[in-house]
Amino acid sequence: MSRLATRFEQLKSQQRKALVSYVMAGDPHPQVTVPLLHQMVDAGVDVIELGLPFSDPMADGPVIALAAERALAGGTNTLDALDMVKAFREKDQTTPVVLMGYLNPVEVIGYDKFVAYAKDCGVDGVLLVDLPPEESEQLGEVLKQNGMDQIFLLAPTSTDQRIQHVVNQASGFVYYVSLKGVTGAATLDTSEAAARIAKIKSKTNVPVGVGFGISDAASAKAMGQVADAVIVGSAFVKSFATLPADQAAQQTVNKVKELRAALDELV
Repeated sequence: MSRLATRFEQLKSQQRKALVSYVMAGDPHPQVTVPLLHQMVDAGVDVIELGLPFSDPMADGPVIALAAERALAGGTNTLDALDMVKAFREKDQTTPVVLMGYLNPVEVIGYDKFVAYAKDCGVDGVLLVDLPPEESEQLGEVLKQNGMDQIFLLAPTSTDQRIQHVVNQASGFVYYVSLKGVTGAATLDTSEAAARIAKIKSKTNVPVGVGFGISDAASAKAMGQVADAVIVGSAFVKSFATLPADQAAQQTVNKVKELRAALDELV
């Protein structure tokens, strides 16, 4: 059983919800990332989503786009991000790590080489936000051969046909985008999201996580009532734009504890 499947089974048996944290690899500089990941896991994160810095992050709002800029300026590239996973695995063999990024850098490296190195480093899954499910078969096959999950996005605008297509291919978890727009957007319509998540869950046994727009205990708790996982990104990343790295890391850890406590109230 994969690390992702194992983690979700454990949480299900405990009637707990997964807290999935997004961290931009190398933000604001490479030395920060691995210690931060360990601190976040210790504070209650169940699954890590590690962002691959890219110069044209079209699906990301300003908070994560700026994080990518800082990471690139600090010298982090895609292979460096994989090396960070390898370093993380020296002390943590159980926490699932999913890479989240864009197609271009992966294509430049080549699917086979990228996936082989990702597997060697201890990566569990890959989500490329600009790779449509209908065009993902080639990468999906390579991931499957290497025992890794391909994560897909679904949105409020996804058609029934797209939902069915995704759940037919999905493994690990399905990432439901709770808002129309970019990451870090403001207004979360919990009732609409709840209805859409219920619809997705009726079609698959794969866990469904929800992200975009979750920034505090109230929104985490609301989404945790209807989803298997709550995915948080901008609320963690934004501290690094304004604070020294050590202070930003501490603020991020405090936010993890706040959201973990909120989700555990649902038990």
